[in-house]
Amino acid sequence: MKNRFLTILVSIIIFTSCENNVEEDLQEINDCDTNISFNEIIKPIINNNCLQCHNGSQFPDLRNYESIRINANKIKEETQTRRMPLGGSLTTTQIEAIACWIDSGALNN
Repeated sequence: MKNRFLTILVSIIIFTSCENNVEEDLQEINDCDTNISFNEIIKPIINNNCLQCHNGSQFPDLRNYESIRINANKIKEETQTRRMPLGGSLTTTQIEAIACWIDSGALNN
């Protein structure tokens, strides 16, 4: 009886915590600045953190807008999971800026 009660209690805590994480994620999306500038915000992040490797000698080449746009979803995935950049790290603000720019259409602005 004790074990069953404990299992139910733990399950409730886990499900409640998952629900809270989803709400937090939705709040972050709502706070996205849809006018984030590629030239002023995104390109400097990529230049300072990605071009050491992705400068034409390693796929993907991230030296120009078109290549960045084509690889935008991969860039978002790799930065959000913090697999990239190798040997460095982006701030949470930089990761959110990249995601916001991509979610807003990855405009060349």
